Amino acid sequence: MKRPLIAIPARISATASALRYRADVTARALARAVYAAGGEPLSVHVTEGDVAARLGFADGLLLPGGGDVMPSQYGGMPHLEVYDVDAEQDWFDLTAARWALREAVPLLAICRGAQVVNVALGGDLEIHMENPHRHVNIPVDIAPSLRPIIGASTVDVSCFHHQRIDRLGHGVTAAAHAPDGTVEAIQAATAGWFLGVQWHPEDTADSDPHQKSVFAAFVEAAGSSR
Repeated sequence: MKRPLIAIPARISATASALRYRADVTARALARAVYAAGGEPLSVHVTEGDVAARLGFADGLLLPGGGDVMPSQYGGMPHLEVYDVDAEQDWFDLTAARWALREAVPLLAICRGAQVVNVALGGDLEIHMENPHRHVNIPVDIAPSLRPIIGASTVDVSCFHHQRIDRLGHGVTAAAHAPDGTVEAIQAATAGWFLGVQWHPEDTADSDPHQKSVFAAFVEAAGSSR
């Protein structure tokens, strides 16, 4: 049976092992998690152009983690802790997010990706947390609306972020919280399947059934959208 095609906008890397130039990259753990769930992960080159036409092949869109969203995208001020901003990356990710939401294409957004969706829908971000969640595993409380996917009311998740969602975008609801109040998952009143998680489910998807279920639900939705 044909695998659902999952478009993953590449991340722009300054260097990559065995490559002589800047690289378009996708995290191997992320691609592996999509593939293990039955999807076909396809990295998409990031550049300005007709995003709708370029992504028309996709059964689902996955917005991955990465560098910070440029503060000017949501009315924020420059900050010394902001890193790896890229205007072209922001433009592509924001445009792709709006396209998927508008066309009801199943959308899974991870870490930076969840922040992108919130900004795309008019929300904003806290530019730098007082106590960043970097290289930590934390428990999060799962809202009832998300429990059918996660399969639990509380789960441990792998986090790496120094920013977090502040004001929620239009139609966006918080679907999980960390003990310090950080919004760790979002859902939205869209016509299609959508989930944004601030944590990195790909880190533990090979060993944690709750994280594996995130990718399983997403790929299943993508397969049903054809």
